[in-house]
Amino acid sequence: MKILHLDSNHPLLINQLNTLGFTNHEDYESPKALIEKKIKAYDGVIIRSRFPIDRQFLKVATNLKFIGRVGAGLENIDVEFAHQMGVQLLSAPEGNRNAVAEHTLGMLLSLFNKFNQANAEVKRGVWHREANRGVELDGKTVGIIGYGNMGKAFARKLQGFDVAVICYDIKAHVGDRFAQQVDLDAFRERVDVVSLHTPQTPLTLHMIDASFIEAFKKPFWFINTARGRSVVTADLAEALKSGKVLGAGLDVLEYENASFENLFASELPAAFKYLRQAENVLLTPHVAGWTVESKAKLAQVIVDKIKANYCEI
Repeated sequence: MKILHLDSNHPLLINQLNTLGFTNHEDYESPKALIEKKIKAYDGVIIRSRFPIDRQFLKVATNLKFIGRVGAGLENIDVEFAHQMGVQLLSAPEGNRNAVAEHTLGMLLSLFNKFNQANAEVKRGVWHREANRGVELDGKTVGIIGYGNMGKAFARKLQGFDVAVICYDIKAHVGDRFAQQVDLDAFRERVDVVSLHTPQTPLTLHMIDASFIEAFKKPFWFINTARGRSVVTADLAEALKSGKVLGAGLDVLEYENASFENLFASELPAAFKYLRQAENVLLTPHVAGWTVESKAKLAQVIVDKIKANYCEI
């Protein structure tokens, strides 16, 4: 079987696939149109997020058996049409769930203890102790929206704290000993912290809007290490201004390019300008799952899934 690699990944991916007997070709530069001209020669494709695998691409990939996505989400792939074409989709949420969980916890503790603000002040020679008094995580209720690989990993990280952990998910019976599953009304009633761990789908697109936020009983802290387009940034900014959202940690942004490699607008909206200067907002560039360790783990998960499905035991 021939595999075309469209994004660079950890060397173990190609090395191990070579050992398993696959033929591996790399093309990290050609535009999508040129890839489409040769894709029919390949049985598999390995990609991160360089360009969308859409219906047009899949129609000309007449021999394609699988797509390996070295990452968790599949929103850049026309999943429904791929299934119609008999193309198997292999993703790797198991590979970076620990990284995402650690990053989420780090953001939360940083917000609670005003690390962002305090660090900037001390570096300027400002010594404000009372203004940088933090709050403790112990005794709070942490709510997780989306209780899959990432949500479950975050819940496990919280076990060292004296917190209540609850989760909301559209799937039934996903709760476990790390998080109690509740309905949305109970979730909104109880939480002090909301952490988003949902994939990007039509259901989650712009899900966190003004009406969603206002339905919560108490002001809350908000963390998003999932997908930026699940949040209406302008509504989040207004909630931060009003105090309904006490602080926000955002690893992902509504304004990201679909490849996640940069912000797609040269002139960014007023809401983002507010986030940039707000002391109770922490921003990182879509790196929650982007650790040294997760680079290897993601590649290994894809190798293992290809081996399980396409190598004879």
